[in-house]
Amino acid sequence: MNMNVLLVGESWTKHTIHVKGFDSFTTSEYEEGAHWFRSAMKEAGMDLTYIRAHEIDEKFPLDLGSLKEFDVVLFSDIGSNSFLLPAQTFNHSKRTPNRLQLVKDYVNDGGGFAMIGGYLSFQGIEAKAKFKGTVIEEILPVQLESGDDRVEIPEGAAPVVHNNHLVLKDVPEEWPGFLGYNRVTVKNESDLVMTIGKDNNPFLVTGSYGKGRTASFSSDFAPHWGPPEFVEWKHYNTFWKQLVEWLANN
Repeated sequence: MNMNVLLVGESWTKHTIHVKGFDSFTTSEYEEGAHWFRSAMKEAGMDLTYIRAHEIDEKFPLDLGSLKEFDVVLFSDIGSNSFLLPAQTFNHSKRTPNRLQLVKDYVNDGGGFAMIGGYLSFQGIEAKAKFKGTVIEEILPVQLESGDDRVEIPEGAAPVVHNNHLVLKDVPEEWPGFLGYNRVTVKNESDLVMTIGKDNNPFLVTGSYGKGRTASFSSDFAPHWGPPEFVEWKHYNTFWKQLVEWLANN
């Protein structure tokens, strides 16, 4: 049976100001960071639906039934405001479904959910991701910091394996280094799988909520925190396949 996976976020637009003496001009470009993960899902034979950051208002499910069409939902580098402030609410003051609450209900009923780290994951840069205190923090296997939770490691640091979890079944203990991560704290009932950095920050944590399973991966699955050594790692696809299968309780 094919598994249906929903990936949300991991895209952005850059608007750059160029200054050349007296004159200046601007350029804009659009980028996506999901290429490597999408390739991993394709190789695993999984059906991936990719909702880019600017498509959430239009395409993210508005009811639990539609969300349940997916076996696993993943948020990557996308903040809570993109779910809580749809145009109908922000621009026209109309009531709309709380999509974060839908995710909580989805997991409570048996769905799988994971958050992947980044500048707009967990709390993120200047705490602008704003997941602290939301229902997403309730279902995650980790607690979030109240402020900016980023740790930059320009010299790189490799995560350390703490137990032989099923998600690491066919993955070696020696991992490539990463260039940063989000600080989080393991909840008492959760399973600490890997740590990273001098502070032994939780790198991979798994847990459950209601009938569903959840995971926290506190670094990025793409650049810049996820360097070429990771995204081109021969075990990259295997790890993500096994994590998604575990989340789906497959």
